[in-house]
Order: sequence, then structure tokens, then C-alpha cells
Amino acid sequence: MVLEMKVPSPGESITEVEIATWLVEDGDYVEKDQPIAEVDSDKATLELPAEESGIITLQAEEGDAVAVGAVVCLIDTAAEKPEGSSATLTSTSVNEAPKATPVKEEVTSTYATGTSSPAAKKILAEKNIVASSIKGTGKAGRITKEDAVKAVPSMGTMPEDSARGTTRKKMSMLRRKVAERLVAVKSETAMLTTFNEVNMQPIFDLRAQYKEDFKAKHGVGLGFMSFFTLAVVRALKMYPDVNSMIDGDFKIEHDFQDISIAVSGPKGLMVPVIRNAEKLTFRGVESEVKRLAIRARDGQITIDEMTGGTFTITNGGVFGSMLSTPIINPPQSGILGMHNIVNRPMAVNGAVVIQPIMYVALSYDHRIIDGRESVGFLVAVKEALENPVELLMDNNPTKALEM
Repeated sequence: MVLEMKVPSPGESITEVEIATWLVEDGDYVEKDQPIAEVDSDKATLELPAEESGIITLQAEEGDAVAVGAVVCLIDTAAEKPEGSSATLTSTSVNEAPKATPVKEEVTSTYATGTSSPAAKKILAEKNIVASSIKGTGKAGRITKEDAVKAVPSMGTMPEDSARGTTRKKMSMLRRKVAERLVAVKSETAMLTTFNEVNMQPIFDLRAQYKEDFKAKHGVGLGFMSFFTLAVVRALKMYPDVNSMIDGDFKIEHDFQDISIAVSGPKGLMVPVIRNAEKLTFRGVESEVKRLAIRARDGQITIDEMTGGTFTITNGGVFGSMLSTPIINPPQSGILGMHNIVNRPMAVNGAVVIQPIMYVALSYDHRIIDGRESVGFLVAVKEALENPVELLMDNNPTKALEM
């Protein structure tokens, strides 16, 4: 029996996926539930498991865009598993004579060598590239249309023995969707950014005093994300416009705080959501951040875990960024950018002292958030981070960190 494996629906509103990587080769024997491919949607990368055991025949190439429900491979479930070698055998490998290694023909220079085809000539002219700078791969060294498409204008004269190369790689569907959304945000929102600075010394002092006991008790570290998340939750309650979004002619207000956190995964930036952050303690936030980061790193994050946030926090500081203007994560109306912490001179009680300072940035949609709300929100975040014991811990840090 030959089983047709079709692309399952990875989520609502998704009609097409892209074959990112085949994890098996045509003719391999696969086991039921064995991952056979990674497929990209415009929201996430998902593994495609084999529905049955048998010999597989691939019906799509890597990079192909295929519709949900389309057949991507066939599995011959009647085929028996090859015995002997633990290595995967193909269906054509038994009793098949070894193939001779093809000998590469030496290309002899002729009148056609370096000559462009009509299509290639037009492309090279548009790129302002001289044909003599291109090595043709066509018959007798002729420059083909593909050679012209891949050609890159020279960046100056280089020695003949210099090794220079250029690769051309199609972006994943997820990356293309991210690019599309970023451009849309810039053109469809009235985005502004406001900045402030935070003295991180009070948080440094709390972490130094409590981090060992916190980790021993809860199994997670006491990082900066719990302080920032809870400071954001407090500020969103004070300035609910920052927690709202536009839907056509309507303003959508939320009475909950689902905080999206930007994390770096193997397929690029992902933004999983901490649900109902307003109900979480320091332990709850740190545990959820760790869980989501691990799932993103291992490629297990789901579309549901990345949708529905009401506000985003992104931390460019982990990569060394001093200051940036983060781009809004639509359809949200605001995003907070954290940055690196640097010791800087600061006036404290009339004296200049060295303190660990972080610059923070709030990008917001000015169509729905006015300057008063945006600046007030960022000041409220600053106040909570500089006075966490009173504003985030109800003057009892021991109790707050035990929950």
C-alpha cells in the first residue's frame, strides 16, 4: 500500500508552507513518527513526522512552497525494513551495481568561451557588469542566463589569487514574513520612540542578596526579565492605552497583560507570549521565560504560543546594544527595548558616583497613544525598577521571592 502524506494545517489562516529541510533522502526507509522534514510557515517552523513506516518517495524539493493538504511524499508501507547495516538503505540500493564516478570534462576554450547568451547579455548590461569578468558555465564556457543572474558587480580590483565568493540563498518563509511585517509597521503606523535611563543598582543589590536562595528554592535564576515584566505590568495598568490596539475604526482595550518576549531561536527572532503576566510572581515569570526560551531554542515553539500578546519586551542588551528604536510588534501598540548595562557617572544626592545604568526605549503607535501616556508609561517603568522593593515587592522582598 502506498500512503500519500499531505501537508497538515499548522494553524488557522495558514494556507501554504515551505519545505525548509528534508531530514531523509528519497528512497530511505522511515519509521512511523520519525521526523522526515522541517516546514516553514509564515509564523513558525514545524517538524513533519512520518505517518507510517516504509520506503519514502519525495514529491517536493527543498525551498518549494506547497499548499496545505498537498501531497509532499509517498510511503510504501508494504516495503520491508532493510536488514544488516544500521545505516538507512534506499529502495534501489539492493543488488544495484555501483555507479561509476563521472569524469569531469575539461572545457576547451573556443570562440564561444566568454560569449553571453542574448538573455545573459541583457541582464549583465542592466547590472553594468563586463562579460569578461564572468566565468561561463555553459557549453564551451558560454555565459548563460543563470550565470548572469548570479553575477555580482565587482567591488574593486583584487589580486588574481584572492579567494572571494558570493552565495545566493532564499530566505525562509518565516523570515520573509517577518521582513514583510516590519516594512508594513513602518508604513502603516505613526511610530515614535521615547527614551529614558534606569539606575540598575537597586536590582543588582537584590539579586546579589537573594539569587542563590531563589535558585535553590525554585530551580530558576533570578534574572532581569522578572523585574522588567512586573514593572511593565504595573505601568500598563496605570496607562491602559499602551496596552490597547487599533482594529479599523475601533480601539481594542484589554483588562489583562499578555507580555510578548523576543527571543533568538535557530530560525531567527521569535516572540512567544507570557500569558496573564499580571497574575505571576517573580518565580512565575522566570519559570515561564525559561520554558519559552528552551522551546524556541529547540524549535518546538507553536503558533499559539506566539500569538495574542498585548505588549512586547525585547532585550538587545544581550547582544551588546547600547540604544535602539525597537519596531512595534503588530497589532500591538507598544514595545519596550532593554539595552546593555554600563557603569556610568551619575549624580546621587548631590554627589557624582558610578552606577550601573541601562538606557530603555519605548516605541509606540502615536495614532492611539499620546505623548503623555507614552512618557508617563516609561517613567512608571523607571520608577518601579529603581524602587523595586516598594513598588514591586510590597516592601517585603523575602515574601515576594518565596512565592
